[in-house]
Amino acid sequence: MTLALVVALLLFLLATGLPVAFSLGIAGSVGLMMFGGPDLLVGILSTAPGSAVGSYEFMTIPMFLLMAQFMVASRISETLFSSIATWTGRLPGGLGVATALTGAAFGAISGSSTAAAATLSKSSIPAMMAQGYERRFASGIVSISGTLAMLIPPSVAIIFYGLLSGASVAKLLVAGIIPGLLVVLVIVFTIWLLIWRRPSLAGQATTYTWAQKFASLKVAGPFCALFLLVTGLIYLGIATPVESSAIGALGALVFTVLAGKMTRTVFLQAVARTCATSAMIALIVICAQIFGFFITATGTTQSLVEAVDAAGLSPYTVLAFLVVLYLVLGCFLDQLSILILTIPIALPLVVKLGFDPIWFGILVILLAEVGMVTPPVGLNVFIVSKSANMPVGEVFHGVLPHVVAHVALIALMIVFPQIILWLPSTMGGGT
Repeated sequence: MTLALVVALLLFLLATGLPVAFSLGIAGSVGLMMFGGPDLLVGILSTAPGSAVGSYEFMTIPMFLLMAQFMVASRISETLFSSIATWTGRLPGGLGVATALTGAAFGAISGSSTAAAATLSKSSIPAMMAQGYERRFASGIVSISGTLAMLIPPSVAIIFYGLLSGASVAKLLVAGIIPGLLVVLVIVFTIWLLIWRRPSLAGQATTYTWAQKFASLKVAGPFCALFLLVTGLIYLGIATPVESSAIGALGALVFTVLAGKMTRTVFLQAVARTCATSAMIALIVICAQIFGFFITATGTTQSLVEAVDAAGLSPYTVLAFLVVLYLVLGCFLDQLSILILTIPIALPLVVKLGFDPIWFGILVILLAEVGMVTPPVGLNVFIVSKSANMPVGEVFHGVLPHVVAHVALIALMIVFPQIILWLPSTMGGGT
């Protein structure tokens, strides 16, 4: 009865438009009060904030956010697309391919899907339209390419999942590499398939001289070096994710200074934005933990596991239900909200069924990617629509083939989980 009332309260608070963090905190507090009285509630409220954000791994988030702020300040995002386009210009749909690669590259410095979509909209869509691309086609490429920021390390969503689940953040970040590369390839092959069926979707290919190509490396080279340094240190076990993120932030600072873009104002703004975003994420983690304590105290997860066992459902039947659930939730909620609402309940069930939590985490991120571009609340689609001054329906139409391709890739990773788990299993340092 208590659980039903608390869930009803949570849904009511969400329906009123209250932020998910506050909704979870209030509902969890009411539930703890009803279940254990004021002593239990005061005990949880006095310890939850410290235990939630006092972990060593939490420092990964502000460091990677600071790295992203410095890289954005360096203005590299404004030239990265044109730099990559010089190498892909001769390929079919070369600017579309460059957009996908730029989405992956931008994801490696920002970790924000919406920021990636907004940036790509300003650089990629005008370039593709000028070269004769059909605008639905162009907007669909930008919308789906923006989602790569959720998967390519350093992904805030992946780190957030690690904090909620207790899984190794290092293994999760490394586990996102191969799926991220596969998503890029799927986007590229979808572009080529669509162009093969309708050549009029894309304009004529553009060729560049070798001198122009090598000149472009002046922009992409330092960026690639920083990404390989940060990810490589984690993979080899030389540095923890926190240490690696600090090195990344320092490297981004040096890069911005050498680019001549660092001023006192830029530095202070980058630090202020990092602090504000980190505080927001910290509040989400704290409120999620409060609600998680309530779920644990009531034995909800254990009851759910026992009910599944009693029903005799196969693990893959339950997994199929969860996949559909995440796809539906992705149509209405952002990725962090989905994680904090579902992971405390779904993860213990998934582990009990014999699935790996690292694999499940990457799968959930992939499903959240699809949610960023599906109606009625595909955030990336609305951002691209506003930036490109296009009807939302046209952007949804343009991104539909990519959604189908993404779902097929997710199915492949369910059938072959080693696609996700192989690279983390080879990590050095016993991480």
